[in-house]
Amino acid sequence: MTALPGETPGTVGTDTPQDTVSPPEAGAEGPEHAEAPDASDAPDAPDASGAPDPSDAPDAPDASEGGESSGVPADADDDARGDAEDAEAEAGADAAPAEAAPAAELSEAQAELAAQRELRERIEKRKAEKAAPIAAGTGLSGTAADLLAAVRAVESGEKAGTAFFDRPAAAPASRRPAPAAAQPPRASAPEPVPTARTATPEALDAVRAVLTEGGAPEALARPAVGALGEQAAELLRTDPWRLLAVPGVRPEQADGFARALLGADCGPDDGRRTAALIGWLLERAALQGHTALDAEAVRTALAERAVGDPDAAVRDAVEEGVALVFQEGDEPSADDAGAADPDGEADEAGDADVAREPVQVLLGLDRYALAEESLADGLARLVNACEKAADWAEAAAAAPGPSAAELIRTTAASGLVAHSGGEAARAEPAALIAAARGLGLRALGATHSEDGRRRLAAATGDPDTAVTLSGLLSGAQGPGRDEDGALALDLLVVLDAPQLDVEGAAVLVEALADGARLVLSGDPGVLGSAGAGRVFADVLASRACPQVVSRTPDPGPIGELVSGIGIGELNQVDAPGKEVVIVPVRDAGEAVHRTVQLVADSVPRAFSIPAEETQVITVGHGGAAGTRALNEALKQRLNPGPGRFGGFDPGDRVVHVPAPGRAVPGVVLSADAEGLRLDCGGVPVVVPQDRVESSVRHGWALSAHQAAGMRWPAAVVVLPGDAAQGLSRPWVYTAFSRGERHLSVVHGVDQALPHAVAQVPAQERTTRLRPLLEALPTPDAAS
Repeated sequence: MTALPGETPGTVGTDTPQDTVSPPEAGAEGPEHAEAPDASDAPDAPDASGAPDPSDAPDAPDASEGGESSGVPADADDDARGDAEDAEAEAGADAAPAEAAPAAELSEAQAELAAQRELRERIEKRKAEKAAPIAAGTGLSGTAADLLAAVRAVESGEKAGTAFFDRPAAAPASRRPAPAAAQPPRASAPEPVPTARTATPEALDAVRAVLTEGGAPEALARPAVGALGEQAAELLRTDPWRLLAVPGVRPEQADGFARALLGADCGPDDGRRTAALIGWLLERAALQGHTALDAEAVRTALAERAVGDPDAAVRDAVEEGVALVFQEGDEPSADDAGAADPDGEADEAGDADVAREPVQVLLGLDRYALAEESLADGLARLVNACEKAADWAEAAAAAPGPSAAELIRTTAASGLVAHSGGEAARAEPAALIAAARGLGLRALGATHSEDGRRRLAAATGDPDTAVTLSGLLSGAQGPGRDEDGALALDLLVVLDAPQLDVEGAAVLVEALADGARLVLSGDPGVLGSAGAGRVFADVLASRACPQVVSRTPDPGPIGELVSGIGIGELNQVDAPGKEVVIVPVRDAGEAVHRTVQLVADSVPRAFSIPAEETQVITVGHGGAAGTRALNEALKQRLNPGPGRFGGFDPGDRVVHVPAPGRAVPGVVLSADAEGLRLDCGGVPVVVPQDRVESSVRHGWALSAHQAAGMRWPAAVVVLPGDAAQGLSRPWVYTAFSRGERHLSVVHGVDQALPHAVAQVPAQERTTRLRPLLEALPTPDAAS
């Protein structure tokens, strides 16, 4: 790996830490420390290390406030809130925009949000039907169903709360039967919904009065109404800790607010406080990708926040329905109960028994629990309802390669297939789609971005074969829905499957008809989804369906480099055409200078790749070499201007966050009374004025999570010296694989880079999908 012509290591200065933003003082509990959410500024700020925050990089741990010791995601609000939380804040703002927001036709992003809201509405409906039995395949089952039934018995007064946790050991729950032939009705196409819920002036005034009385900023009024509804003022007055539902508010700030309103009537063990804390911990965990948390870790986190009896707090929260409780692993049977003495040592009779997996008690929010249950049942329906197709043999024989042929044969025999491989392996799903359409089947490929859709269309040679997931679910792209409300498809291939979160995947699978085939295709080495869950990884780990591993390597020096990273090796590759270039730097200031020089001068001169086709990727949003600092320097060089449109000028490269977990690159065209006008990959987008600050930021430089699923002719990856602890193998793999023709690495982390590649794997997420899938019978098992 060499340097570009004219590029030499800098000689200025020595290594100095990047500028960072200090977190709030641990003892600062008063509401005077609460700040109104600012999705364009605060969510981007780094933690004290300059590494990416857990919200932007759900796989990265947050070591602040005891997060490592407790196992619970620590406060990413410590000036360390990123894109996933930015999207969460936007979702809250989406519920309450300015009253004068213009009515507009639903965009793809809004339709995607509508689909997610529809799923949540169904979940709320299920919660409301407590008196009715849970229909098979639509709710909880097994141990989880028993526990939920116990919770409802406590709520109805039939049993005491202690009976819930003190029940005797029982035999393991029986496995769930195969889905019945009569399936629950799937969701129809989302009905148009307003782009936002308007907050009435009366509600805003009432909330402002309560906030002022409690010493909290009035700027929190609108997000509070967005999070709590029109009755926000009454809810906050009776339960001040409900303020934690507002994005950006921390527990110590809610404590100060509660003391100001309740005085001596509140304390650290107040049931309202402990319930709000548990809900907040689980929501924070979801921003880091977890769908559930170990109950012991939750109790530890509560103890760190001055809760005197964490066990009682957890028990009360379950009884109140704040959280659901699950047990993973095998419970000991009655016969096994005496096999161990009180000291935990097995007696002679128990020595011969096979060791059982220890039981893990998890806590989770119902929205994610039901989404995982719905997704598991939906995937099982696809597996069990699909019949083998015998007429695909000729199509497989005509496939362009052995891996493509294997994928075609496997898909012909199964309703659910997992396909894994790198960028070059995308040709195999393209061949499958073409083969299926050649057989007269309704086949499509779906991607997460317009860039991915264009690349898939180019691979298949037919633009009608590729859609975006948001466009497919909204009906803006694809064949639409049949008379039963299911997507009119026989085969759907989802590319970049690691980007699927559990709620989005549940909506998608529910929309597929019985007998349809689903292929999940992606690179397991990249960063996971911005939302909660690890759908693709759980499907692979559960072995619930056939898996096809591509044998097609990514070509060229970049492909060779990335392939080595995938197995934990950072090798020096031969790059005669300077496809891979290392640019050493000593400090963050030099890193910014070299990055601007590469984008504006060196790469265009050496490779004829214009600046607008080169993407900068860095570890964090804040700090002296984060996305904000790099974007400021790149704008000054490439498109200087006063920022007269809310900080933006025509020609600015931006990233638009239209929905939680989605980052859409675009270019500013103009602005008018309706809002900021963008061109997002050829799709015109108008961002209302009141949404610009929360959902649009400059996009010359992105984080690796924002860049996942997209590719550019050239990529410049910036690794400033103090970003070492934010590096991991998936992060490096994702960032280094974004460039098609050229990769420049602005390298200031010394040996931290090979160490991260060799020894820092993906941060594990706690989910329940894998055991749910493992418990489902398959056609082979049933026979």
